[in-house]
Amino acid sequence: MNTSVDNTDITILRPPNRWEFIDFKELKDYRDLLWSMVWRSIKVLYAQTIMGLGWAILNPFIQIILFSVIFGKIAKLPTDGVPYVLFSTVAVIPWTYMSQAMTQSSQSLITGQMMLGKVYFPRLIFPITPVLAKLVDFAVSLLLLVTIMIYYQVAPNWNLIFLPYFVLLMVIIPTGVGMFLSAFAVRFRDVKHAMPFVISLLVYTAPIMYSASSIPADYRFWYSLNPVVAVIEGYRACLLGTTLEWAYIVPGTVVAIVLLFVGALYFRRMERVFVDVL
Repeated sequence: MNTSVDNTDITILRPPNRWEFIDFKELKDYRDLLWSMVWRSIKVLYAQTIMGLGWAILNPFIQIILFSVIFGKIAKLPTDGVPYVLFSTVAVIPWTYMSQAMTQSSQSLITGQMMLGKVYFPRLIFPITPVLAKLVDFAVSLLLLVTIMIYYQVAPNWNLIFLPYFVLLMVIIPTGVGMFLSAFAVRFRDVKHAMPFVISLLVYTAPIMYSASSIPADYRFWYSLNPVVAVIEGYRACLLGTTLEWAYIVPGTVVAIVLLFVGALYFRRMERVFVDVL
């Protein structure tokens, strides 16, 4: 609320109500700070490194090689007729982004606690910063994906028009999870230790190393409630021309939106105690 005293604007800050939703207009007002923190996060990540942004390619490249050898050559998992290297690459690239963004976003308030009590700005900037910063890594890693697609002579298909939808869904998931877990981590520091375990579980509960078609029909609905499944299946359909399985995409999208809403609501509720607890 703004009042005028001697022609000077005074902003009165009040704590949010317990279940007040996030004021995204306020976030827009601080967009310069948001972009500044995103740029700072990118620079800090690659400061004084030899490979720089090359790490964004090396990380998924090593995973692709390991998956291709272990699950493609040795285990010989079915891939619906797609070469395993190509099959795994299309899944590993978005998965690497989501896993890293979720991990860093979940610890964003803890790592930025020195700033919380010094000056006011929307606390939502903290969990959003790594989600946006990691998009740079994602963009760089797309060079690896494009190279492999060219090698296997994959032609564009009409499903490609849905790709922006799945990119947006890919961003929504770590945003919702990051908001919830970053607020949860303020009170319970177990989140830091639990995240590697959670990420490891998610690798096996999403069709990264195997095809979703290998899931028994009786379990496919429950399986589709994992929003990561919708992203991976969407990427494969858009880039490889496989069938768009809306039975996976629709439930996953609904869960992702619920995660975003619940994460934002919980973050706003806990925002009043951040400085006191930290």
